[in-house]
Amino acid sequence: MRSFRTHARYARYKAYRTGTHPLAPSIVLMGVAAIWGSSFVIMADAITRYPMLAFLSLRFGIATVVLSLIMRGSLKKINRVNLRLGLPASVFLTAGYILQTASLVPAAQGGTTPARSAFLTGMYVILVPVIQSIIKRKFPQRGVVLGVIFALGGLWALSGLSLSGGGLTDWVRGDTLVFLSAVCWSTHMILLGTTTEKHDAPALAIIQMAVLTLISGLGSLIIGEHAGVPQGWQVWTALLITSVFCSALAYTAQTWVQTKIPASRVALILVLEPAFGGVVGWLAAGVVVLREAFGAALLILGMIFSETLASKKVVYESGEQL
Repeated sequence: MRSFRTHARYARYKAYRTGTHPLAPSIVLMGVAAIWGSSFVIMADAITRYPMLAFLSLRFGIATVVLSLIMRGSLKKINRVNLRLGLPASVFLTAGYILQTASLVPAAQGGTTPARSAFLTGMYVILVPVIQSIIKRKFPQRGVVLGVIFALGGLWALSGLSLSGGGLTDWVRGDTLVFLSAVCWSTHMILLGTTTEKHDAPALAIIQMAVLTLISGLGSLIIGEHAGVPQGWQVWTALLITSVFCSALAYTAQTWVQTKIPASRVALILVLEPAFGGVVGWLAAGVVVLREAFGAALLILGMIFSETLASKKVVYESGEQL
């Protein structure tokens, strides 16, 4: 009996290490959500010190170089198959980043807060399964539906928005930009959800980072941003953190995960991003809002429900007891 238990533990450990366990991709994606969630406050501070598009171009330029050095073998795999998927995904990724970053300008310019931007970004958790259902003409799985319901309630509580006089109160231009960015993220996730064994995750990530670098750089030149060399440790720290961890490593991980689990589950797990963003915002402000804490709890419950049901379904269909 003891040897059987030892073998079972080893099998579970090996499954996690090799990424074959049903929950392994989900755990990796939770780490990505934590990294992205912590970046909202960093980005909001950075673009007050350095032009927005120039910052994005430098950020993803550094990410492209780092990823190309780490994954040199994948440079040979930037072929027609990967470009056919990577280029359109890059366009939506770029639009999402520009819109989201533009929402973080100072309030006097119509910007929203880092916490609200993080929370409203999570609207893609609702948009992805809805869009997929329309495309496939198929009702989402029960776990996805439960997750979306909890996520919708959580995001509403976290946003701090309310209905008054027939409309949303305290809604600003930055909130609109965030919602549009969520539409772009949703499309991006659905596109990456079409990956097959012919695609290479690092090659797709390199393509996306490079295209984002070029588009944001050209945009900076067209609108006449006078960027120059970044000055100050705050900007350089933000560049290094967001380029290496939030971009190069995180997007490679996300692309790999989306070869393992459906886009609807990816969206539900990544809804933890605004929850992490809220926690970082609370720590930065030194204040915890009860309504926001309740919203974060709903998000986590939604993710637990959806992931538990999804993992049980995978184990049942595969016949494995890991």
